[in-house]
Amino acid sequence: MDNFPQTNSSYPVGGGLPVIQYWAEKTLSPQGLQLWQTLNHKSACLSCAWGTGGQKGGFVNEAGEYLQRCAKSVEAIAAELQPGIKQDFFSENSISELQKLTSQECDRLGRLSYPLILRSGSSYYQRISWEEVYDIATQAFNLPPARIASYSSGRSSNEAAYLLQLFVRSLGSNNLADCSDLCHAPSTVGLKKVFGSGTSMVSLESLEHSDCIVLIGSNAPANHPRLMNELIKLRERSGKIIIINPQIEIGLVKFASPAFPIKSLLTGGSDISSLYLQPTPGSDVALFVGLQKSLIEQNLIKTEYLKSYAHDWQKVLDYANNTSWDDITKTCGLSQEEITATAYIIGKSARVVFAWAMGITQHANGVDNVFSIANTALITGNAGKIGAGTMPIRGHSNVQGFGSMGVTTNLREEIKQALSELLGKPLNETPGYHTRDLITAAELGKIDTLFCLGGNLYAANPDLQQAKQALSQIETIFYVSTKPNLGHFHGLAKKQTLILPVFNRFENPHKTTTESGNNFVRLNNEGKSHLQPPDADLISEIELITEIAHRLHGKIPIDWRKLQDTVYVRKLIAKTIPGYKKIGTIDQEKQEFIIEGRIVDEPKFPTSDGKAQMFVTPLPQLSLPSKETFGVTQNQPGIVLILGTGRSYGQHNTVVYRNEDKYRGMPHRHCILMNSLDVKKAGFHEHQRIKVKGDRGELDNIEIICGAILEGVAFMFYPEANILFQAKIDPQSGTPAYKRVPICVYRSPL
Repeated sequence: MDNFPQTNSSYPVGGGLPVIQYWAEKTLSPQGLQLWQTLNHKSACLSCAWGTGGQKGGFVNEAGEYLQRCAKSVEAIAAELQPGIKQDFFSENSISELQKLTSQECDRLGRLSYPLILRSGSSYYQRISWEEVYDIATQAFNLPPARIASYSSGRSSNEAAYLLQLFVRSLGSNNLADCSDLCHAPSTVGLKKVFGSGTSMVSLESLEHSDCIVLIGSNAPANHPRLMNELIKLRERSGKIIIINPQIEIGLVKFASPAFPIKSLLTGGSDISSLYLQPTPGSDVALFVGLQKSLIEQNLIKTEYLKSYAHDWQKVLDYANNTSWDDITKTCGLSQEEITATAYIIGKSARVVFAWAMGITQHANGVDNVFSIANTALITGNAGKIGAGTMPIRGHSNVQGFGSMGVTTNLREEIKQALSELLGKPLNETPGYHTRDLITAAELGKIDTLFCLGGNLYAANPDLQQAKQALSQIETIFYVSTKPNLGHFHGLAKKQTLILPVFNRFENPHKTTTESGNNFVRLNNEGKSHLQPPDADLISEIELITEIAHRLHGKIPIDWRKLQDTVYVRKLIAKTIPGYKKIGTIDQEKQEFIIEGRIVDEPKFPTSDGKAQMFVTPLPQLSLPSKETFGVTQNQPGIVLILGTGRSYGQHNTVVYRNEDKYRGMPHRHCILMNSLDVKKAGFHEHQRIKVKGDRGELDNIEIICGAILEGVAFMFYPEANILFQAKIDPQSGTPAYKRVPICVYRSPL
């Protein structure tokens, strides 16, 4: 059964000609040859965790399928191939001038090619030598462990991640904040509690056997375009795709993939959604409890499976059975008929994959959302068999690898013991700061030194004023990056801020590895930087971390300079990281691999007794404040809405490549997407400029754009909208609720 907008033949198509045009524009440009060479380089994609690359070639995925590059990959590589920033740029542009730049303008400054420092009292970044960097680092890290912290993103390699956590723990600190704390931490926390493993239990090969995918809170056409090829193939084999998203994303309705050029040209693209549900943001638990209730009523529960392979399943069923339809439908905003139809498709399908992104995790009850999805998979027997299971869709290309390497405040006991043996001493048991705790601690003056390996800690956080203030209380901040970003100009330390330029993934002088969102480890070949001396003065992340460690520790208890050999690092990873044994021989055998113990194709889970642990998930209590709460009077034209923030189609994390979002009809970054009924109800009209106010800040001169979004809901771009709100935090994971932010859209009376 297909529903609107699937059957609307006039509905726009995602992908297709605009993607091909973009490819042509970039590959026929002056840097086109370099771009093609890099696209074919044997290294993992710089973009999302669904990317391709590795030893099978730049365009080939782990299954050996060709034509698997996407526009996101081209965007990321093209940005890295920019020329180096000129020698005199920073001496001619003050910090106040640099703070006027947008994210896109920061990125287009070019590649960082020499180390910089901004000292207290100065208005200009100045070039310094690497020797000065190491002298500063030696003093900055020679502090009590509690006052040292790191933050990281998934742009780096497994080897750099492993060395980062080893270095920080060698100092006695567990303050290893990571960008995953702001996005998929609820997936990791929730899945570990249910199944014993916090990653996808579905491999690419397994996915190709499914006959139904439930895709929740994901805009895959924009953020994970490679996944769209798998959805197209599923529909071609008569499978069903259920989309759950408050906003209708055109690429999830119909998508034209360049990987299927004939089909795209002849038919105008492939149908994606079989059923498209638009629930109230923050109500996912109610929807999934409703699905469970309907599955019970339709006798589609796998009771014998539950008896054999799960704990506390009866409590989950009882809760769903005893929850009224009225409570469920009022909370999620969907009808009983819609939920019943969805449950029927799931219950009648043989192999169902439940996949989700940050539309599920970035909520005040993100872990409960993940529990409710896992419960639904279990009661239908869709966990522990080929073509079925749970599949969180990670955003950054190696963000999952960072967690595997131990960059986390919740270190697994077996890794803790192995690292203690390696470092020759027990690890500090003091709990470390995750990202939001780090901001709070910094604001209270508890952090003196912060080492940021990639990422944009300032802009990625909610409440940008708080983030800026918190970072300004830190004595020394090191930003390890390839290109400038907003954080380098706004997230300034009290005493000294350093920007340290490094090689990117396809430039490193040594082999590295990365991990995909489906647990596949790729080997990246050596490369060469296009930035040539005398302008360029870059080093690798591996050299940077190990040299700082050597100057602090010497050869005790490890010969840190020996760790500049990534072959040796991989042998240590093989000995200390569970499931990574094969990385110890990857250099000799060139054999990429799936991590042991993660893909579950039989109902025996990596828990203490092999059974899944189910959890009752209470319906959330959702409400909205009044206009008066925002200081807006009733006589002022306006409306209170639920705001969800997200990326545009020309964006990767906080990095903006293109200002507009043609798919959503948003011509620039200072727009708010609203339902036309809400626009009319508020007394506004499309393209009118209004004010948007949250609980922490306000934006003015925002243009209204009408779009296919649920009534009562609005959408704005991240990170610009982060200034509006201080998000509620999920107490179980520490992740902020970016997807349910109360705002008031209004204008002052004339």
